[in-house]
Amino acid sequence: MLDYKYVIDHLDEVITRLETRTGDYSYLKELPSLDEERRNCIVKVEALKAERNTQSKNIGKLKAQHKDEEAKALMDKISFDKEEIARLDKVRADVEEKIHQIMLKTPNIPDNSLPIGPDESANRAEKYWGEPTVFSFKPLSHWELGQKTGYFDVERAAKVTASRFTFYLGAFAKLERALACLMLDTHTEAGYTEVLPPFLVNTDSLTGSGQLPKFADQAYMSENTGDQLWLIPTAEVPVTNYYRDEILSASDLPKWFCAYSSCFRAEAGAAGRDTRGIIRQHQFQKVELVKYCLPENSFNELETLTEEAEKILELLKLPYRRVCLSTGDLGFGAAKTYDLEVWLPSYNEYEEKDGKWVPSTSVYKEISSCSNDTDYQARRMNIRFKRDKDSKTEFVHMLNGSGLAVGRTTAAVIENYQNADGTITVPEVLRKYIGTDIIK
Repeated sequence: MLDYKYVIDHLDEVITRLETRTGDYSYLKELPSLDEERRNCIVKVEALKAERNTQSKNIGKLKAQHKDEEAKALMDKISFDKEEIARLDKVRADVEEKIHQIMLKTPNIPDNSLPIGPDESANRAEKYWGEPTVFSFKPLSHWELGQKTGYFDVERAAKVTASRFTFYLGAFAKLERALACLMLDTHTEAGYTEVLPPFLVNTDSLTGSGQLPKFADQAYMSENTGDQLWLIPTAEVPVTNYYRDEILSASDLPKWFCAYSSCFRAEAGAAGRDTRGIIRQHQFQKVELVKYCLPENSFNELETLTEEAEKILELLKLPYRRVCLSTGDLGFGAAKTYDLEVWLPSYNEYEEKDGKWVPSTSVYKEISSCSNDTDYQARRMNIRFKRDKDSKTEFVHMLNGSGLAVGRTTAAVIENYQNADGTITVPEVLRKYIGTDIIK
């Protein structure tokens, strides 16, 4: 969350910058009066406590002088002051909780380097890699190829669970596993520590990472064991909470983690292509990248984190682009985000030209979001560091990114590497994991 004292000291500037996200943040104008009320309670309580201490000493003196009535009057006054202190402490606690709730619902401040705009239409494409795939035949979607090969079974998944779940079978199950292995091997070779995290987390963890309270309706929650536990929407949640309420040493930073997990999201999603195939599922697999670093290094760390995710796409030779999100498309906890968007033939129109099927549109699909959350998550989780043993504590900066969404990468490989006979050529970098160069 944001530092509410910083918000108060820079109120107009903060509101102006937050409103570039779209939304009304005028409720923040209530913070100065709430903080004044909080501070007044503290001043009054301290004065009453000081007066009580003085009166307690005087009671002893009065009793020694046998001035019982005066002593009783002071005792009555102390009793009254004790009740008043309890009342003021309750008022202060209520005010502080109101401030806390205001800050919980307030998103991070967009970095000044972002394009300003209301939604994804203002996003800025910053890099293109590879050329959109051209075919000698009209390409099929990954779900059509899945039905044709029998390696996706959506109908039985709906019978077993519900809509927007999928059984992967045979070669496609192996393809997905191979992609996850490639990602983990590549990232650990680059210096990331591999983590296999819990897939269930408590409410404090989801609150700390920023999913709660705003996105409670998009999460799966279980209470049948007596504990309120949530299925993770991403491995970002358990891995960013790993050091919650701890103080790290600056000499130990940065810390880089990569984690493979299933992810669970109850979001309604869009209609059309997004709900066909495996692009937007309620359960999917992802390799997540998480960084803890010094504040002055976080934007450089964002560049390297994004490059690590891009490396997977380049190893697979999948065409993609990097997009800097606009203020209106920015995630709740992020100060800056790059989306990596992969070329998916099924999201584009193809037309035949001189015996070739070439794309007539230019639509890329998100496969990774890489974000610098600055100290926003660290404040919610109370994760701090010290530069040396005598220095004051500071909040770490935290970053996260998909490296990559495995299901979407599977779809991209299937579609971009399909052949006219319905087979799929296995990308060269995956052949050591799969043991073949063709999926039939």
